[in-house]
Amino acid sequence: MRGQRGAGPSRLWSGFENPVASTKVTNLLVTFFRMSAFKVYILYPVTLKKYYVGYTGDDLVNRLRKHNTNHKGFTGGYGDWEVKYLESYGTQEEALNRERQIKGWKSRKMLEKLIAEKPFKE
Repeated sequence: MRGQRGAGPSRLWSGFENPVASTKVTNLLVTFFRMSAFKVYILYPVTLKKYYVGYTGDDLVNRLRKHNTNHKGFTGGYGDWEVKYLESYGTQEEALNRERQIKGWKSRKMLEKLIAEKPFKE
């Protein structure tokens, strides 16, 4: 806008926070990617004393609720599963590959080492 005073780029942002540097925008993006990320998790119930490794693209709270319901399958009927470990991935393929890697260990010691390195905290 030639010829008009105060119409330059800095004037356009006056009174507004720069969206690129905004903490609020950054927090929104982080929240979005956390919600859309695929998660690999390790569950443990006190009663069964065995680990369960899984992955999901769903909300983890809802997925845990499903595991804790009385249904057919390995996790059904116990109702005391707790999340012990959690990793997030951007794609389903990455999460599935990591789940397969962890399940391939077939070692309680390896799972417990992984959990000890980065335990899940609510």
